[in-house]
Amino acid sequence: MSVVRLQRSGPVARIVLNRPDRKNAIDTTTWARLQEAVSAVAGDDDVRVLVLTGAGDHFSAGADLGGADGPSHRTQLERMQWFNDIVLAVHRLRIPTIAQVDGLAVGIGMNIALACDFVVASDRARFSEIFVKRALSVDGGGSWLLPRLVGIRRAKALCLLGDLVSATEAKAMGLVTEVVTAAELPTAVDELAARLASSSRLALAQTKRLLDEGLSLTLEQAMENEARAQAINVASDDFSAAMEQFRRAAQDTTTVKKRAVHD
Repeated sequence: MSVVRLQRSGPVARIVLNRPDRKNAIDTTTWARLQEAVSAVAGDDDVRVLVLTGAGDHFSAGADLGGADGPSHRTQLERMQWFNDIVLAVHRLRIPTIAQVDGLAVGIGMNIALACDFVVASDRARFSEIFVKRALSVDGGGSWLLPRLVGIRRAKALCLLGDLVSATEAKAMGLVTEVVTAAELPTAVDELAARLASSSRLALAQTKRLLDEGLSLTLEQAMENEARAQAINVASDDFSAAMEQFRRAAQDTTTVKKRAVHD
């Protein structure tokens, strides 16, 4: 059985970390399969939304430090750079991404979840930048992303203490988009994915890029990028279809009002 499963349901792709006996801890083979799955999603123009989750009761316990990881021709620095490339590939996907988190999301597992645009968690989910408790420093982009999400003080508390944080606490910090019960989690994610998939793929991609790049730009630069993106949107078939739908809806509303007056 593959340690990473890639599934498709209409316009929604789902990548499942599939080592439930190891709480979906990520070993070298899992990294390789995850890289292949993310690459496949990036190259499929029919996919409009990606859901990333873990099999069983946990999202991911992070890197598999205790597993029987096979020998590698890479040095430790080269391995870390390879891991970085995979996490960056998740960040750079043009389509919206949703992390569906149940149980543990710790270490690199937490930061892969945070690489997604939305994090929907069960009320039993727990998060931790556990690295320091393993004599390691934060990785997976956590040092860049956490201060932007929660501020430098909270980021330091998360990384220097490595405490477990509940889903409710994580939502209050801005790490999590929505918290639901474990039973409601699959439905909540499916509904969010369907809402996203119903929008223009181009408009979503442009908006996502503008927001991600805007963090490092001046206001003038950001607005210039917005202007260029909007010009592309207006020239698209998606915009033409949306305007036609808008006109029809307006005509229907006018017809209903006229009938109401006559009645």
